[in-house]
Amino acid sequence: MQFRQKALSKLQSPEEIDLPVRFARPQGLLVLAVTVVAMAAATVWAVTGSVSATLTAPGVLSHGKGSYVLQSPVAGQVTAVLADEGDHLPAGAPLLNVRTSEGTSVVRTIEAGRVTTLVAAIGSVVTTGSDVASVERVGTEDAPLTATLYVPADRGASVPVGASVDLTVPSVPSQTYGVLRGRVKAVGRTAQTRQRITAFLGNSQLGEQFSRAGQPVAVVVELERSPATRTGYAWSTSEGPGYALDSMTVVSASVHLASEHPADWLLP
Repeated sequence: MQFRQKALSKLQSPEEIDLPVRFARPQGLLVLAVTVVAMAAATVWAVTGSVSATLTAPGVLSHGKGSYVLQSPVAGQVTAVLADEGDHLPAGAPLLNVRTSEGTSVVRTIEAGRVTTLVAAIGSVVTTGSDVASVERVGTEDAPLTATLYVPADRGASVPVGASVDLTVPSVPSQTYGVLRGRVKAVGRTAQTRQRITAFLGNSQLGEQFSRAGQPVAVVVELERSPATRTGYAWSTSEGPGYALDSMTVVSASVHLASEHPADWLLP
């Protein structure tokens, strides 16, 4: 009897088929509209927009022609040092006097350049073939600086010639003076060994530092010139630092790679 009464009550209740049915609330429609607009905007940006990736690599400022390590041709004791670090010397210039068993011998430069490191000092004993100095090959004192970056070999192919480069110089506060500007001039295609880097830079410590993570490729960056700055080079600020940049200064570089459309990442 209980179930019968419930069935009769259901039959007697109105169907209310003339009342409107609410499929969604206004708040829900607003959320749906915003979602559709956002998806459409993201799709347009993915196709027409662009994203620029950066590559970070260590490097060194130099005059681009490399250095050489000057070795003593004789064995003996150094009695005189005839030049200082930073001096520009012509080819064949005297650098050291060495007293040998046969008299005094003069150690001379092989090529013109700037003395970057003096290993020998007065009173030190040298042997035949021992390193006495490092000389950077540079013809004139006002020769422009370039930056040589050492990029991992598997990333070298992604660096385009002409790409803009931002160089952070540790001795220059970037918060005050910004970064040095440059552009990629050439990209090496042969991996550089530690020995080859050492021979080019004339510095075994830098050779070990730049090859520590594997054999890199060399990327040459031409610094942008600016007569408005005291350094003669363009900075991200208007003036840059008020002192000259030294060759053989280690830098950290950010290379701006070619822009890509986000949609390209989803396509095979």
